[in-house]
Amino acid sequence: MQDKNSKKISFTACSVKKKFSSEQLTSYSGLSVTSDFINHCGIYGKLEHLFPTIRHNASRFSTAQILSSILLASLCGVHRLKRIENFTFDALVARLLKLPKNIDEDTIRRHLTGLGERGARSLHELLLDFTGLQVSRCGLKRVTLDCDSSTFTVYGNQQGAEVGYNSHKKGSKSYHPILCFVTEMKLLVNSWLRPGSAYTSNGVCEFVKETLAALPQKVEKVFFRADSGFFNGGLFNLLEDGKHEYLVKVKLKNLKDLLAGQTWQPIGPRTATCQFTHQCSGWRNPRMFYAVRIIKQMVEVDYFGEKQFVPEYEYFCYCSNLKGLDALQLHTLYGSRSESENWIEQTKNSLCAGKTITHDFWVNDILWQLSSFAYSLSVLMRYRGDFWVWRQEHSTFREWFIRVPGKVVKSGRQVTVKMPKEYYRKAGWRDFEQRITTTMTG
Repeated sequence: MQDKNSKKISFTACSVKKKFSSEQLTSYSGLSVTSDFINHCGIYGKLEHLFPTIRHNASRFSTAQILSSILLASLCGVHRLKRIENFTFDALVARLLKLPKNIDEDTIRRHLTGLGERGARSLHELLLDFTGLQVSRCGLKRVTLDCDSSTFTVYGNQQGAEVGYNSHKKGSKSYHPILCFVTEMKLLVNSWLRPGSAYTSNGVCEFVKETLAALPQKVEKVFFRADSGFFNGGLFNLLEDGKHEYLVKVKLKNLKDLLAGQTWQPIGPRTATCQFTHQCSGWRNPRMFYAVRIIKQMVEVDYFGEKQFVPEYEYFCYCSNLKGLDALQLHTLYGSRSESENWIEQTKNSLCAGKTITHDFWVNDILWQLSSFAYSLSVLMRYRGDFWVWRQEHSTFREWFIRVPGKVVKSGRQVTVKMPKEYYRKAGWRDFEQRITTTMTG
């Protein structure tokens, strides 16, 4: 029975007045630390040195300021030129990049178009040098390179956008970039933006050669891992000549016929393995193949008027020069590369790579590189700061560390960002900031 003396809690919605009167507000308080880290890495200075801007009467912004604004926008999940223009209205962004006013969309497009192919290639070399330096500082002597390709659809007649393999929008125009990660650090060490009609293995030898050249001399051994699009005899020659190891999924038209003639060794009730040597057409020598066969299901068939159940198999075949591992162990080792697919999705979705598109291919290439570089900077900062934060996706990190509302206050010569006193992640934010600051001053 309800107590007669009890009172009900009443609720009445409150009306709040609205005014556009506050000044110097920011939506990205965490950029204050992120920008300090980028500056500590020397990125702003290198962009200024690489792309010097001659000041004219009408010039308000340097090319380095524009490239840096795109880099910070990617870290904040902002894409498209118009939204990047709005992003530069932010009080903190304007302070960090010393912008006299917001950068309008046409100015961004004009500067990027002026850079052209030469600017895109210069930026690419800068990013290769930077990622190679970071691998060197980590002291790794053996690294795993996970390579993969991806597609992103475009809607229009952008330069270089062509019809090719597109699992998401068949028959639509797209770009087909290729990416390579240093797995131990989750660092994107190299990427190329390519037309949508490019097959996965197109230019792969040159891409891997460039990637290997970017790695520091401290790296004595490379383990290369990739899917069937990289099944290429010339690539295997390159890796073998450098005394590197590889594990690549096999893609052959007659693969099932080839596997059917092998002697299979049962491993449990549903799994069997085999290994054999095979020399494909055009190869300089035969190589070792390792295969795993798993029973998917039992299928009923009519055999001379009799109903019988026969197994339906799923095959996995790999080409590798790794020693001391059997087919099942290689199958497990190959499965761990699937994490690199998540990193590609983070680069595309969380860091907006491929989401800002113009009609100029080289402008799109520069935008792609800056977003890819933003991914590497995010990973590197978290790698140096905290292991558990490093394991987070960038979108998670951005929501609690970067996208914190605040007010930019200038007192004397000191600029301060005042954040909410009752911010629910205040302790974690402070802890990570101190760790990053220690790595920059240590």
